[in-house]
Amino acid sequence: MKEHFTRFINKELHRRKTCFSYKNNWQRLHIDPPLLIGILLLMGSGFIILFSASNENTSIIMRQLTSACIAFTCLFIFAQIPPHKYKNWSPWVYLIGLSLLFVVLIIGTIGKGAQRWLNLGIIRFQPSEIMKFAVPMAVAWYFSQKPLPPNLRSVCLSGLLILIPVLLIAKQPDLGTALLVLFSGSIVLLFAGTSWRIIGSICLAAGIAGPILYQHLHEYQRKRVLTFLNPELDPLGSGYHIIQSKIAVGSGGLFGKGWLNGSQSHLHFLPEHTTDFIFAVCGEEFGLIGCLVVISLILFILFRCLHIVRYAQDDYSRLLAAGLSLSFFLSAFVNIGMVTGILPVVGIPLPLVSYGGTSLVTLSMAFGILMSIHTHRDVFSDMPFR
Repeated sequence: MKEHFTRFINKELHRRKTCFSYKNNWQRLHIDPPLLIGILLLMGSGFIILFSASNENTSIIMRQLTSACIAFTCLFIFAQIPPHKYKNWSPWVYLIGLSLLFVVLIIGTIGKGAQRWLNLGIIRFQPSEIMKFAVPMAVAWYFSQKPLPPNLRSVCLSGLLILIPVLLIAKQPDLGTALLVLFSGSIVLLFAGTSWRIIGSICLAAGIAGPILYQHLHEYQRKRVLTFLNPELDPLGSGYHIIQSKIAVGSGGLFGKGWLNGSQSHLHFLPEHTTDFIFAVCGEEFGLIGCLVVISLILFILFRCLHIVRYAQDDYSRLLAAGLSLSFFLSAFVNIGMVTGILPVVGIPLPLVSYGGTSLVTLSMAFGILMSIHTHRDVFSDMPFR
């Protein structure tokens, strides 16, 4: 029995050494090839869809391409930084992001009725995007200092770390991003091992507070909730977006109308067809098959990210990787649900597909952190005998 176990260990060590030697170049660059391939394929699909959605507007494509180059540069830089440095920087990143949210409320640029942007002359960006990874970083850092699973006091204090930026983002108003930040922090709470009793109490409190919060929503936000329940209530007003989106998706059928042949976006029936409703363009032009390809790429990226979560070497890395991974998936899930009419309309773009530089760059930063967590680990740490 002992000889058999020793032989198994030696064979496993030899296999992993061979695997490590094969991946050595990627390890030096701190890049995870499967995750990079998934990102490139989804982003490439996005460029194809965006070209048609923008009515073949090459200036939009060039701006998105420039953003993609900046995004991949950020991904590579963030992948080089060891996870322990992110842990040390987490509270400072959170405080900087929080400070920028306060600055936005004072001197932020107003666009489409919302005060969400900071204009620095050279660049114009949304600080709320930073909080998509700053909040899970801060909550993961907080729990890494505490024994797990967390007690009620730790959950309440971490809840404050989440709720303060959520309320500031909701005040801009940007309910979609506020919900994503809330989810990204809540995912870290869940993966920290919070007891189901505490989770149930939080859900009950949220259910009780729901009607009160509904009364404090902006008028257009309340209309979106009512429109979700009955889009035909105001077909030319608040229900127009979702009705046109469902027409576009449904008219594509199995194989779609063909690339550049979509009528809803080209004839401007479909609003926001390059950003929030770009998945509807995919459904109209590429049909069910095209939609399944996009969803499959999203799921491939998710499963690779969850693989990184599984093999993370410490509590901070595991919690942060989980928050970033499922935040990406929730963004995609909410956007697709919104476009197909199973969720209310909120301003959330489809990750790596929709037009928008800030979202693309911040997502790439998050993927860079995930690659750092995976490639800086000890390659033999997941051996069964350790």
